[in-house]
Parts: sequence; C-alpha cells; structure tokens
Amino acid sequence: MGEKLKIGITVGDINGIGLEVIIKSLMDNRVLDFFTPIVYGNTKVASFHRKAIGVQDFSFHVISAAEQANSKRPNMINCWQEDVKITLGEQNEIGGKYAFLSLERATDDLIAGKIDALVTAPINKSNIQQEGFSFPGHTEYLQTKAESPDVLMFMVADDLRVGVVTGHIPVKEIATDITEEAILHKLRMMKNSLVSDFWIQKPKIAVLGLNPHAGDNGLIGAEDEDIIRPALLKANEEGIFCFGPYPADGFFSGDTYTKFDGILAMYHDQGLIPFKHIASRKGVNFTAGLPFVRTSPDHGTGYDIAGQNLASHESFLEAIFSAVHIVERRREQAELTLNPLAFRRLSKDRD
Repeated sequence: MGEKLKIGITVGDINGIGLEVIIKSLMDNRVLDFFTPIVYGNTKVASFHRKAIGVQDFSFHVISAAEQANSKRPNMINCWQEDVKITLGEQNEIGGKYAFLSLERATDDLIAGKIDALVTAPINKSNIQQEGFSFPGHTEYLQTKAESPDVLMFMVADDLRVGVVTGHIPVKEIATDITEEAILHKLRMMKNSLVSDFWIQKPKIAVLGLNPHAGDNGLIGAEDEDIIRPALLKANEEGIFCFGPYPADGFFSGDTYTKFDGILAMYHDQGLIPFKHIASRKGVNFTAGLPFVRTSPDHGTGYDIAGQNLASHESFLEAIFSAVHIVERRREQAELTLNPLAFRRLSKDRD
C-alpha cells in the first residue's frame, strides 16, 4: 500500500452531533489502515463531546498544520484557541461561527493540496450565515471557492445514486429553473461522474418527470413533454444513455430504480426523500463537478439527540470511505489515461 490519503474533516455545528459521529467513526483503529484523518476543530470542544457521550479511551493527536499529521492517529488542528460555551441541542450564533471557522480552514488546505479530500459534518444553514458565508449550504460555498461553473448534488448509497437538477431553491422557483440546457448540463455531469468517479463505462440514467404522472401527456403541465423529453433526446444523441421522464411517485415503489446506474430528479425533495428512505442511515452526499472530492453524511445537525450518545455514525463513516474510494478512482483514471497500455490490460483483466 502506498502513502495513505489525508482526509480532512470539518466539525460542523458544535452544538449538534457532528463531533459525536466523528469520534465514533475514528474510535476503531482499523480505519487508520486506510486513511489519515485530520479534523479541523478544537480539542477542548472535542473533549466536551467525548465526555458527553461517555467515551473514555480516545484522544486526538494535536497538530498545527496538515503536513504534521501522524498517519497512525486521528489528528486535530485547533482552528481557534478561545474557550467556547457549548449548549448541546441549541441553534445559536456560536454553533454557526465555529462551524465556519472549521470549514474555512479545511477548505483552504484542500485547495492548497495539503489534504486529499474533505468530509463535512452537518451545519445549520441559518446560523452559519455571517461575513464570508452567505450561501444556502456547503455545496454552494465550495463551488464558489473552487470557482467551478456548476456542481451536481449526488446522493450515493451502494448502487443507488440520485442527482438533482435544481438544488437549494424555493419550490416556487423550480419550474422556472427547469430548462433543456439545465437538464442536459446535469446529465453530462452525472455521466462524467459515473464514469470517472464510479468506474461505470456506459452508465444508464433514469430521469424523473416534473409534474404528477410525468405530465400525463401534457394534461398536467407542459414541462415534461416540452422541456424534459426533448432534453433526453438531445442527451441520447450525445451518447448519454438516459430514459424517461418517469412518474416520480411510482418510480421508487418497485425495483425499477435498481435497473439504473444514476437517477436524475428535477428538484431536491423529489430525489432526496426516497433516497434517504432507501439508504437507511448509509447515504452519502457527494458534490460532483468540483476539482476536488467532498462528501458528507446525508443527515443534519441532530439537535434533538445531541450529546445523548444516540447518533449513528454509519453515514459519516460511509462518507469518509466514499471520499477515499473516489480519490483513488480519479487518480487511477488519470494514470490510465497517461498509460493507454495499462488501460487495455486492466480492461482485458476485467472482461
């Protein structure tokens, strides 16, 4: 095994369950065989959470820079020195302030190449609003920092992969933002990610309709026939194997969704509600389209159970390993592109 990847981890809202799931994910030393964790937070805050959930035999190795990380220990960079009042389960400015300090420092290291990927613990999208952060969420912040023209919110759980055309926007604006070009653009991004990040050479993508019954041949809204269907025809002409539009209400009720490598929903809740139900604590939010790899668990701050040792760390651990696997696939893909003979040998072995 070569040098282990350095995975940066933000602590999220310090009054939520972020540090609980981080500690639980890193308690088993076996995970350190696969990556070197670097948590961006504060040791005093981490100690408070550790004691709150009754964990005894666990500590972070304190470093001042990512280059100093100990590959055999969970590492922590202190992003602030002052004492902080923690009020578990409470949404307040303190939680948002220090969530942003963690995110800002980790993102700077990510862009500078000091860490190989970023896994973000949950933030509260309201209390994190401050100077330097005026975004609907992590996705938009990272897109701006990376100067990426567009990104795709890609929810992943094993072979289930759901993306959305429109993200964090009000429901009343969804239909206006559903255009042929927007759908085509997301389909291109989804195909590229499925090929390069998940190694699916000829992915099949299902596309959900916007209106009930996918418009019922124009009886319930015109968008499905006038916008979505033409976009799919153009996408297929480009070599993107996509099908639909499928009525969203019935698509996930049977096993239809299992026959596709990716699913493109028109809006946030249309895709994420069934995804979270099916994923059952194993879902990962992956931001495709960035020049670096960022993942997060598919849950929120969990204020209602903060500090009670009730939070499951399954999704967070899945997010970490998803980040590791995607970075490794991207690097292997880059190597194979530079070495066509190796690519042909690998393809032959897989056949």
